[in-house]
Amino acid sequence: MGEFELIKRYFKRPQSVARVGIGDDCAIFGLSPENEICITSDLLVQGHHFLPDVSPQSLGHKALAVNLSDLAAMGAQPIGFLLSLGLPNTEEAWLAAFAKGMFALAEQHNCPLVGGDTTASPIILINITAWGQVRKGGGILRSGAQIGDDIWVSGTVGDAGLALACRKGQIHIPLQDARACFTRMDYPTPRVNLGLALAPFINSMIDLSDGLAGDLPHILKASDHSAQVELTALPVCPALAQLSFVERTRLAVCAGDDYELLFTAPDTQRTQIQQIAKQQSIPLTLIGSIVPKLGAEPKLEWLENGQRSTFEFHGFQHFSEP
Repeated sequence: MGEFELIKRYFKRPQSVARVGIGDDCAIFGLSPENEICITSDLLVQGHHFLPDVSPQSLGHKALAVNLSDLAAMGAQPIGFLLSLGLPNTEEAWLAAFAKGMFALAEQHNCPLVGGDTTASPIILINITAWGQVRKGGGILRSGAQIGDDIWVSGTVGDAGLALACRKGQIHIPLQDARACFTRMDYPTPRVNLGLALAPFINSMIDLSDGLAGDLPHILKASDHSAQVELTALPVCPALAQLSFVERTRLAVCAGDDYELLFTAPDTQRTQIQQIAKQQSIPLTLIGSIVPKLGAEPKLEWLENGQRSTFEFHGFQHFSEP
């Protein structure tokens, strides 16, 4: 049983408190007659989400960044967050570095820590719950994709996956070439301002935490449409471009932790989207389109130079990975 089946079977219940509940990047609650609140929560577990020797400063940054990335995917403005920590000890140097990384990012987005909890634990456990604000009815959902929509992705994909493969000794490229990828893995950039800028012009959005092959199907399932993605169009960094087409494509499609934004928009918005890319100094790349489903279930078709690819890909799945 995979992560999403587990959630659906045991934890998804009918409710009337939230306008949007389990199944999207954030829950959405009414905040005022004009605004709503988006809430998200992420748990990081030592040995599963991060290695034991990771820099505590980068860990503090990343713990908050993954939550801000969910808010970015809703087109929400961050407001504040809660922090819960499970720690095997209270090592002051570790705590000081962790706090430094976390608060540097929090201050950047004017998102204060307002409470939380701490407890003793055999391993490090980090849970952050963050919330942000959108105009009433304005949260960008996964379910909004329309047939004919373009599929776009921000930045480059596969960077964090390449860094992890290098760190594990699975891929060997010169350190100077991979340095930027290590920064992407340890200090991901939540695309908050980009999400806010895109929100008025797009139909659906999600952040890439589990890879393109893992996250795009969430949009397709929620919207009940299929998609075609051109593998040769995927934006990759120079380090990833050094690898063979098969290696770089597998990382670009399957590796997680990039925290870029994947979104769909009408083709009439192409000029506007490119203007936003220029204003934000963030590349936005058109990689595919939303198409009608031909069977009972939405399907994701991979193309290579316009022809159906023989490659098979899947994204990261909790409880289904070795």
